[in-house]
Amino acid sequence: MRALGVDVGGRRKGFDVAVVEGRRLLHHERRCTVADVVALAADAPPAAIGVDAPRGCAPAGTLSRPDERALSRAVCAIRFTPDAARVRAGGAFYEWIRHGLELYAALDRRLPGVPAVEVFPTAAWTLWNGPRGSVTRAAWSARALAGLGLEGVPTRTGQDLRDAIAAAVTAQRFAQGEAASYGAIVVPLRSRQ
Repeated sequence: MRALGVDVGGRRKGFDVAVVEGRRLLHHERRCTVADVVALAADAPPAAIGVDAPRGCAPAGTLSRPDERALSRAVCAIRFTPDAARVRAGGAFYEWIRHGLELYAALDRRLPGVPAVEVFPTAAWTLWNGPRGSVTRAAWSARALAGLGLEGVPTRTGQDLRDAIAAAVTAQRFAQGEAASYGAIVVPLRSRQ
């Protein structure tokens, strides 16, 4: 089953994208635009798309979403997303959220039959590999990625590619019915490596 994962960045950084099929990384790209991601997904529609960005903002006048608070209590800490007014006024800090929301809108318009789900790679790494503790994020996520046993993963990966792969694998598990949800946030079921 093919799935696509997107690590979201602001406009200058762009998106890192990973495509997995079965237990193989088929393709990965850096610095993609919204149009690039939509074209890649439309070219060979995946069963699901995992996007590492909030699917929406907190209710008006609040500083976090109930989904994020539930995930934080159950799995791992997450940066909270404030309401839309704060995200719009938040300058460069919230640009990645605005860019992610733009991507969701474009995917929903162009590929209405393909679910684009919100994922959080840190939660996936935690569920697959246990809490990070004092290990560096790079070493921890690299160990968790190796534990997935995917073929085709480059020897050297940066955090953005690792997170895009986690997003793709989480989307794949979602499409296979092997995921849980905290509101809009989809996480893989505990380790099935």
